[in-house]
Amino acid sequence: MAASNRIMLSIMFAGMALSAPLHAQHAHSSPAPLPAAHATTAPRWATDAPLRAGMRGAHDVVAALAHGRHGHLDAAQVRALAAQLEGHVQGIFAECKLAPQADAALHDILLPLLAGARALAADPADLRPLASMQRALDAYARGFDDPGFPPH
Repeated sequence: MAASNRIMLSIMFAGMALSAPLHAQHAHSSPAPLPAAHATTAPRWATDAPLRAGMRGAHDVVAALAHGRHGHLDAAQVRALAAQLEGHVQGIFAECKLAPQADAALHDILLPLLAGARALAADPADLRPLASMQRALDAYARGFDDPGFPPH
């Protein structure tokens, strides 16, 4: 693994580790219930064509990687799929143009996908990153207005 990749992964993991205590400071022991009207109709971020295409490609790759849990993929196939996933994520970073708040929310989804792709490329036998990648795809489906996005 190149030194720059290790540094980037270290920074991402450190950021995630440091965000947990900050989040805990804002947690409430018994949060107030949401009004019924807000409980089912959360606003979703707008999407553009490059985002929709890239996320559908990412979804397809993660679905293909899930077959690895059943022993259906060898190391070379996992690495090839990880490279495809990284390509989809990098394409979204390069081409997607969203409002600043939506872009920030999207980065919280793309970073686990990118970290997972790189982890799988480094160790294709360790499929644990799939869980965080699937959670990221679920977060996209909940938070972004992409009616054609397939469930997994």
